[in-house]
Amino acid sequence: MSSDPPHPSAGDHITGATGITAARAGDPAAARLKERIYATITLAAVIVTLAAADTPGHSESAITVAVTALGIWLATLVADEQSHRAMSGRGATWTEVRTALHISSPLLLCAMGPLVLIGMSALGVMELDTALLISAGVEIATLFLWGWRTGLRMGNGPLSALVSGLLDTAIGVGVVGVKLLAGH
Repeated sequence: MSSDPPHPSAGDHITGATGITAARAGDPAAARLKERIYATITLAAVIVTLAAADTPGHSESAITVAVTALGIWLATLVADEQSHRAMSGRGATWTEVRTALHISSPLLLCAMGPLVLIGMSALGVMELDTALLISAGVEIATLFLWGWRTGLRMGNGPLSALVSGLLDTAIGVGVVGVKLLAGH
């Protein structure tokens, strides 16, 4: 008996944002990381925009971060279900829904750090602008760490890992810059 995986159906070649079909065909950890990176870049851009705004309040900042994460998460689930229906001709099973929720959960989790820092600011531990800039910095540093770790896992050595981390950071900073240039 062959150890090769079964030939995937046409639906397995097209994935939604959360990757229900990708999780069936591949590694759910990779799909979760993809979602976390996407949300990290998006939240970094939103947080920098908040920091650049005319002194938003603690509540406005917290609501903006929370609603951004929630909106990305809900849009991802809708897009995944629509693509799944289009490619498979049926709705997701309960197991597939649970997989989608598991894979997409990092979209919500990446808002926790900024929300904690905004909360600390509301308690007087630091200024709100400082909390927002630290949050954005941590989000961007996280991109570097994921790129660096990926470079190491690929086995090309520390210089390659450094380049990978710097490229991921540059992409994240570029997205933040585009958002700032757009005036959002």
